[in-house]
Order: sequence, then C-alpha cells, then structure tokens
Amino acid sequence: MMALSCNAGTPQSWFANKTRFVLKMPTNLPLDAAAPLLCAGIMVYSPVKHYQMDVAGKHFGVVGLGGLGHMAIKFGKAFGMTVTVFSTSPSKEKEALEVLGADQFIVSKDPEQMKAAAGTIDYIIDTVSASLPLDPYLSTLKLDGKLMMVGIPVKRLSIHSFSLTSARWYVGGSGTGVIKETQEMPDFCGEHNSTCMIEKIPISYINTAMERLEKVDVKYRFVIDIGNSLKSEN
Repeated sequence: MMALSCNAGTPQSWFANKTRFVLKMPTNLPLDAAAPLLCAGIMVYSPVKHYQMDVAGKHFGVVGLGGLGHMAIKFGKAFGMTVTVFSTSPSKEKEALEVLGADQFIVSKDPEQMKAAAGTIDYIIDTVSASLPLDPYLSTLKLDGKLMMVGIPVKRLSIHSFSLTSARWYVGGSGTGVIKETQEMPDFCGEHNSTCMIEKIPISYINTAMERLEKVDVKYRFVIDIGNSLKSEN
C-alpha cells in the first residue's frame, strides 16, 4: 500500500492528479524482482496486447534473449502460446529452453535453421537493439503474421518490399504502455507468479554494473538495493 499526504495549502487537484500514477503491485510478487516489470515488463506486454499477439495456441517468436526477451518468453508461455527464441548466441539455448521454458531455440545465424522455420510463426517480437536484417525473420512468419519491434537499433531499417507484400506481413513498433496497461500487466504477472530475473546490487557496485552492462554481462536486470545500501553507509 502507498499513502500520499498533502501539506497545508496544497491544492487537492494536485493530490488527485498524482494518484493517477500510483500502481498497486500484487502482494505475492517480491518487490525487487517486480520493480523492472515497470520497464521491461510493460515494454513487452503493451505491444503483445495492443496488436493482439496474445492468442492461446498460436506460435510466438522472440528475437533476442536479454532484459526484454526473457520477459517476452514468460508472457508468451503465460498466454498459452508455443514460444520460439531466435538468438545469435548458441550458448543461450539451455537458458531459453530449460530455465525460461521456451519450446524451441533457433540460432539465427544458421541459414538451415532459419529455412526450416519458414512460414511457421504467427507473431514475432524483436527485442534487440542491434541493427539486424529483418527479412530473414519475416520469412518465418505465416500469412498475416506480425513482427513488432521494441528494440531501438541505431541504423535505419532495411526491408525488401516483397517481404511485406508476399504474405500480408505487418511490421510495427511500440515504446511503453499507458497507465491502464501498466496496472494490468503486474496484475497478470501476479496471477502467473511471474517476475523479472534480476541481480540485486548495492549502490557501491554501480560503476562495476555499468561496466558489465557494456559487456552485456547481466541476467537480466540490475536492481539497486537502496535501503540496505544506505543502512550500511550509516
């Protein structure tokens, strides 16, 4: 529970407006692992819901296994879909299948594996910020398939027009969700007892954490334990 108080003279309208941005977290979720849901969680959940990519029994593809990708896998399974992970790193296969529960793992650098997946996926969410060619992923989509981007590559996208017209494929993107969706998302996570995989760190570890982030050496979100950090400093 969170309480807000007004000082004497504070307009009641100010207080009322601020409460619109207060979210209630399910009591069964640990707050440290639930905190990144308000970033990684909603960035994935919003496009999945908005573009109706949450249909049980469908085949859901996740490009990239990181801070966003691991939540996409969890959401896909919670919605009752078959989940396939695309990654350039073969070393992530065990994590994807055995830890996160994905159904299939495809090394996207392997032309034979990508060819075998042609026309098998209903929806894809691309969580990678690196500049990747989209045409190989689009070729794995079924008729009327959708590919939605939440990663932000630096370079401009390049897509052959035939990739879009040959099978009525959709390409779109999403940033984050509105407050209504942002509350709906932790409620959904509470029902499925689902949170982010995190590493909890003290404030004193921040510089090292930043160095590790540059090396993509984190599974899958750093969470700063401010309370205990301040107690140890005092």
